[in-house]
Amino acid sequence: MSTIHVLSPGLLTTVQDLGREGFGSMGVSASGAADPLALRIGNRLVANAENAAALEMTLVGGTFLFPEGAVIALTGSNFGATLDGVPAPLWTWQSVNPGQTLRFESAVSGARCYLCVQGGIAVPLFLGSASTHILSGLGGFEGRPLRKADVLNIGPADRSFRRRSVAPDALQRLSPRKALRVTPGPQDKWFSESEFRKLLSAEYSVSEESNRMGLRLKGPALTLAEGRLNGDMITEGVSLGAIQIPEGGLPIILFVEQQTTGGYPKVASVIAADLPSVGQLRPRDRIQFERVSWDMARSVLQDHENILASIDFIVE
Repeated sequence: MSTIHVLSPGLLTTVQDLGREGFGSMGVSASGAADPLALRIGNRLVANAENAAALEMTLVGGTFLFPEGAVIALTGSNFGATLDGVPAPLWTWQSVNPGQTLRFESAVSGARCYLCVQGGIAVPLFLGSASTHILSGLGGFEGRPLRKADVLNIGPADRSFRRRSVAPDALQRLSPRKALRVTPGPQDKWFSESEFRKLLSAEYSVSEESNRMGLRLKGPALTLAEGRLNGDMITEGVSLGAIQIPEGGLPIILFVEQQTTGGYPKVASVIAADLPSVGQLRPRDRIQFERVSWDMARSVLQDHENILASIDFIVE
């Protein structure tokens, strides 16, 4: 079996697939890739199933030795990757010869880069998924971020592989946004119309305290409508992308390792099509919110899926 040897793990590198849906009632959030779009495309470039496990690097990448070689694809943000000192391009396949070393630097833009390898990263599944759930220490490689000297197994490769890259116009249409589109949340009526407009007109910055559980935002605080108190709310289930307003009024975007229940009001929710953009936000990034209709949210998601279904892979 082919392997990947971790010479340096980077800041936060984990094994991720598309997550484990359907276990919120057990208190287990889906986890999975913070930018699922990048993961799906990377796996398609190396002829994997879209849900195959890959490495997700955050802000600072690692260094990896391939003793037996591999076919790889790098997607997501630019981490200045080099293969034995030669620049390794994004959004295309690349052959790694036995004994070569792939090195990543700090993120040039965005927050996360994905290393997809033909055959996928072979780790035991937990609740049907290979994703690392960092807070609970479950899934992935021993339930934790990678460390120096870890050895990862690569699954069996597809012998029918064709060399392929992604068309630039498709990447442009799917590129991350800083204007996140939202629909009203389950407690939007707990806020006056003027407070909701404040959310939409303000510029927020991503706090350094953000993580895979949630992105804390800095900017104008939101105030509950007269007669409403945070303590009035009964704890209920929460969803990925919900914008929660805790005590103090500063929004938190609940993310892939979010708690499955919560007792703070949710003023809005980031639409599904923009969740990959949330995964590419890093500390001090500035964002804004844009309200859209439910029909528009569904239409944008369908448009993205149509692009993926017809994405123009260029066979070399």
